Amino acid sequence: MTTPQPKPFAFYGRVSTEDNQDPESSRSWQLTRATTLIQPHGGRIVTEYFDVGQSRSLPWQRRTQANQLLAALRNPRRGFSAVVVGEPHRAFYGNQFGLTVPLFAHYGVELWVPEIGGPIDPDNEAHELVMSVFGGMSKGERNRIKLRVRTAMAAQTLLEGRYLGGRPPYGYTLRDLGPHPNPAKASDGKRLKGLTPDEQTAPIVRRIFAEFLAGIGLFAIAEGLTANHVPCPSAHDRARNRHRSGIAWSKSAIRVILTNPRYTGRQVWNKQRTDEVLLDVDDVAMGHTGVMRWNARDKWVVSKEVTHEPLIDDATFEQTQAILQRRGRGTGGQHVKQRTRNPYVFRGLIYCAACDRRMQGQYNHGAAYYRCRFPQEYALANQVEHPSNVYLREDALTDPLDTWLASAFTPHRLQQTITAMTDAQPLEHPPALATAAQAIITDCDTKLERYRAALDAGADPTVVTGWITQTQAERARAEADLHTQPGTGPRRMSRTEISNLVRALGDIAGVLRDADSADKAEVYRQLDLRLTYEAETQTVRAAVDLSAHRGVMVCVRGGT
Repeated sequence: MTTPQPKPFAFYGRVSTEDNQDPESSRSWQLTRATTLIQPHGGRIVTEYFDVGQSRSLPWQRRTQANQLLAALRNPRRGFSAVVVGEPHRAFYGNQFGLTVPLFAHYGVELWVPEIGGPIDPDNEAHELVMSVFGGMSKGERNRIKLRVRTAMAAQTLLEGRYLGGRPPYGYTLRDLGPHPNPAKASDGKRLKGLTPDEQTAPIVRRIFAEFLAGIGLFAIAEGLTANHVPCPSAHDRARNRHRSGIAWSKSAIRVILTNPRYTGRQVWNKQRTDEVLLDVDDVAMGHTGVMRWNARDKWVVSKEVTHEPLIDDATFEQTQAILQRRGRGTGGQHVKQRTRNPYVFRGLIYCAACDRRMQGQYNHGAAYYRCRFPQEYALANQVEHPSNVYLREDALTDPLDTWLASAFTPHRLQQTITAMTDAQPLEHPPALATAAQAIITDCDTKLERYRAALDAGADPTVVTGWITQTQAERARAEADLHTQPGTGPRRMSRTEISNLVRALGDIAGVLRDADSADKAEVYRQLDLRLTYEAETQTVRAAVDLSAHRGVMVCVRGGT
C-alpha cells in the first residue's frame, strides 16, 4: 500500500505599517492559521509569498509578492497545486477578490481560506458573498484607521503642540524630550522629539525676516545670502538633499521660510494631504496612487500654545504675510495648483547647457517659447555664472529636428536604421519554451512573406490562402505559448515587423510635420529625445537613445 503524497500549497500573507503590527509576528500568526487549515487534509506549505509594507488598497498586480504569485500561476511547473491565505481581509480589499479569483480558476489552482474552512468554490454564491463581505470589512477597517490616526494627530498638534515627525524646518534642529508618552512605543525605546533653534541657521531666519520687512525683495535677499557665503538649506543638509545642487539660494527657498508659521513657536500640521487618484483612468482595476497636495491655509492645524522657542514674534509674521499678499508674491502659504493651458511639443525634453536644468515652457504673443528660470530663481553671485536671458522659440527647432529624425529613414540609410533599431531592443533571457515559441513565430513570419510574394507572382489564390491560414494559426498558437511564460518581459520585434512598421509610415518627415502636437510629443518621449540648448552659440544638440526601454512602439495619427 502506497502512502499518499502531501498536497503542496503556496502561502500568501500581508502586513503593512497601516496595520501597526510587527511583520515577523504577523507572518508567524498568519502562517499558523494557514497550516492549521491544510494539515488535516494532507497539505503542506512548499513556498511562501508575504508582502511587507504593501498597502491592502493596492491590487495584487502592484504588490511585490502577490504579483510574483500571479506570475507563478502561469507556470505549469509552479510546484504547488493550491494557495492558502493567512487572513482574507489582509489579502483582499474592496472588490479585489472578484478580480483575482478568476485567475486561480483559469489556471486550475485552488484558493483556500481559513474562514471558509477549505477551498473556495468559484461557482458557490455563498462563498462569493462571504469573500465580498471580507473585502468590504477590509476597506472599512482601513478607512477607520486613517480617520483615527488623523484625528489623533490633529488633537496632539492642537492641544499638546507635539512634534509629529518629519524634517525639521530650516533654522531648527531636534532635541530629546525624554521617553515617548505612548507606553508601547516607550517600551520599544522610542523617544519624544522637539524643535530647538539651530545655532548656525536660526540667525539666518531672523535676518531673512528683518531684511524683507526692511523692503528688500526675495531675489535681493537670496543674492545677499549667496554673496556672504551662507549655505542654502539644501547645502546645509547635504545628507538629505543629495538630489539638489545646493549652489545658491533661490527665491522659492526665501518664500518658503517667510510663509512658515512654525517660526512663531507654534506647531503646525496638515499643511499637505495625500489624495488617492486613479493610476489609470482607462483601467480602474489598477487601483489608486497617492498624490501629495497642499491644503488651504484655513485647513492647517496650529497649536494653541507656543511649544518651542520662537525665532520671530507673531506681529512680525503677520506683517510679513500682509506684505506678501499686497505684492502678489504669494498667497500667504496657500499653494495654488497651476494648470498647463497650452501644449508644448518639447515639454521636459530641453535642457539649458549652462546649468543642465530643464527649460520651462512659456507662451508669448501666441508662440511657444522655452526659457531657463535659473537667473530668476537662483542667485547669480560668486561662482554661479549663468546668462541672464535664455530663450528658445519652439517653431525654430521643430522643422530642423524633424528633418534630422527623418534623415535616418531616407532610402540609402533605411536598412542601417532598421538594423540599429532591431539590435537596440532589450535582450531577452526566456526559458526554453519561450525560445522555441519565438523561433516558430520568426519562421512563420518568413513563410507569410513568401506566400504573399507567391500571390503577387500569380500563384493559385486558393492554395496559397490555405497555406496562409494554416501558418497564421500556427503563429497564433506560438504567441499564446510565449505570453504564458512568466518573466519573459516585452517581446523583441523582429526585423520584418520593424520594416513593415517603418514602411507603413511612408514619408516620415511629412508624418511628423502634420502630426498633432500631443502625438508628436509622445513620439519624442518614446525616442528618449534629449535637447541641450547652448545660448551663446544659439545651437541645440539633439540625442536619441534607441536602447532606452519602451513599452510599445507607436505611430502618429493612426498606428499600424
